[in-house]
Amino acid sequence: MTENEISNKIIGAAIKVHTALGPGLLESAYQECLFYVLQKEGLKVEKEKPMPLVFEEVKLDCGYRIDLLVENKVVIEIKSVEALNNVHLAQVLTYLKLGEFRLGLLINFNVALLKQGIKRVANSM
Repeated sequence: MTENEISNKIIGAAIKVHTALGPGLLESAYQECLFYVLQKEGLKVEKEKPMPLVFEEVKLDCGYRIDLLVENKVVIEIKSVEALNNVHLAQVLTYLKLGEFRLGLLINFNVALLKQGIKRVANSM
């Protein structure tokens, strides 16, 4: 399955979660529900995946954690904030770079319509 096919399934699942729950909950609630729905759809999903930083051949555990990693290809960063900003985008780009992933989805569930809260982030590698 390609990154685009996976991202389409993720977006469908996220819309399902948002339709059922609406805005205003904690990020952890959306994360758990999205994790559940994606697994139910048969996708391999890792939650809170540690992302070490390698500096001068030394692997450092700096506490970075990917909210959800789907099929070991697509990074999902979940937010429940008033508005996404450049720091959130930088966070996803960092995960893509550190893990050498091509595609990430930054999803803000604290919006009236979920399509307004989804940003696709690509890593040119």
